Amino acid sequence: MMQEMTLADAARALGVSMDTLRRWDRAGKLRTVRDERNRRRVPGAEVQRLSAQPARARTGNALSARNRLEGVVRSVQADGVMALVELQAGPFRVVAAVTRDAVVELGLAAGVPATATIKATSVMIERA
Repeated sequence: MMQEMTLADAARALGVSMDTLRRWDRAGKLRTVRDERNRRRVPGAEVQRLSAQPARARTGNALSARNRLEGVVRSVQADGVMALVELQAGPFRVVAAVTRDAVVELGLAAGVPATATIKATSVMIERA
């Protein structure tokens, strides 16, 4: 059986903050247990499970934006230096205006997995 870890040790192992682990615990993304002093402990199996996920799936790729919608590009319409990228993310349809260079650099095309990162009034697209 794998050892339980302190919240600080688990955060260090996963490359996230202790606050992030607390949020994940409240949201049900991370299973923790409590010790005799009512402190959160993280089972080693949980750290191992989360470590198996890509870092950007766990942490948001170190961006400050928390609103990330993973999906598939439905269409790309390029005109001049700009392009409209339509992303289907579950029940959500997101359309972002990006540069044509970004479309080429990211290899965005219909059917390509991508993530829309939404911060305030800006939408950024990254290839998944």
